[in-house]
Amino acid sequence: MTEPMTQAIELPLPQTRTGETKFVATICFVHFASHYYITLLAPLFLFVRADYGVSYTELGLAYTAFNVVSTALQTPAGFLVDRVSARALLVAGLIIGAVAFAIAAAVDSFFIFVAMFALAGLGNTVYHPADYALLSRHVPTERAGRAFSLHTFAGMLGNAAAPPTLLFLQSLVGWRGAFLGASALGLVAALVMGLSAEPAEITEDQAGRKPRGRGAQAAAGGTTGGWRVLLAPAILLNLAFFIMLAISSGALYNFLVPALGALHGTPIRIGNAALTALLTLSPLGVLVGGWLAGRTAHHGLVATCGLMMTAGMSLLVASLDLATALLIGAMGIAGFFSGLTMPSRDMIVRTVTPPGAYGRVFGFVSTGFNIGGIVAPMIFGQLLDKGYPRAIFFCVAAAALVSITTVAINTTRKPATTSA
Repeated sequence: MTEPMTQAIELPLPQTRTGETKFVATICFVHFASHYYITLLAPLFLFVRADYGVSYTELGLAYTAFNVVSTALQTPAGFLVDRVSARALLVAGLIIGAVAFAIAAAVDSFFIFVAMFALAGLGNTVYHPADYALLSRHVPTERAGRAFSLHTFAGMLGNAAAPPTLLFLQSLVGWRGAFLGASALGLVAALVMGLSAEPAEITEDQAGRKPRGRGAQAAAGGTTGGWRVLLAPAILLNLAFFIMLAISSGALYNFLVPALGALHGTPIRIGNAALTALLTLSPLGVLVGGWLAGRTAHHGLVATCGLMMTAGMSLLVASLDLATALLIGAMGIAGFFSGLTMPSRDMIVRTVTPPGAYGRVFGFVSTGFNIGGIVAPMIFGQLLDKGYPRAIFFCVAAAALVSITTVAINTTRKPATTSA
């Protein structure tokens, strides 16, 4: 009798772990699709512009509409995530995006095209709040760092997969057919998410927190307390952290090639090789960072080391005209350590977020990506136009150092989330 009873006790454990793994994989697939959507227009930009006969600025309105709606509504979407089913909202977001891009492809109207990107921006608002809320609710602390790293890695894969697949579809069925193909991807992801089994929610002990009284939990979940928790110093520091990271990555990802050319006369071919090294090693850094996040609770130290290396490589490139191999190596190192910080970044946010507030907090701090994405082009475009390319690399280093300051303050103080 002992052996069957032992089996009965042990059997649910691997089943639970398997269910968790499948659920994390499903969320990663959704994140892949969301980043595929974010990259959708870039490789097809010239084809869409030629079809409608519009200027670059006019077609850029599609980007503006997408980002303005996402920035304005992502925090409210986070509140909604905390009050209703996060999984249902993910399904809704995927369907909204799929429908928006299908209509953009089917209707021959530039006004409708821009309006559909605004609608897709609405769908985009749910991904980060819902993804991070679901991962935080269902993955224990010892595996949360790896789950976050896989989530980030999947998004990067979505960015990488979009250009070749969309250009292939365009060569077969035109840009409208490519949009319809992307729409189909979103519908498949919505179906997979809708049919997925949601694991049991973890306890506060599994989340690495001490249980809190009902009053604190109610304050975190209530409407007034819900807004107040976003104004807690720990949360505002994380918002600043995300903004600085977005500015730093925006400078390197979008302005590295022209900045190198203007500063050192680096040929475009070599500049693109350095950019490729940066973009290739960054996802690898994410995976290593996820492994580290599962091995240590010192997430601030990991993030600080990664940011210091990123700043150091930027200062090196700003100060010296490196040989080709050294330049490519320096940018590869910068990309690796930039990626290394990302899982620890997410774990720092998770640590200071009260249960029941994951959606609103991650939605709020994730708007830092949008804010940084709006600010960075204006700053670095002006620096290039005014003839100060070296300042771009100094700004990357400065943003990294400011990020370190926010991490140091946040990880040496008691979490302020319960004050809400």
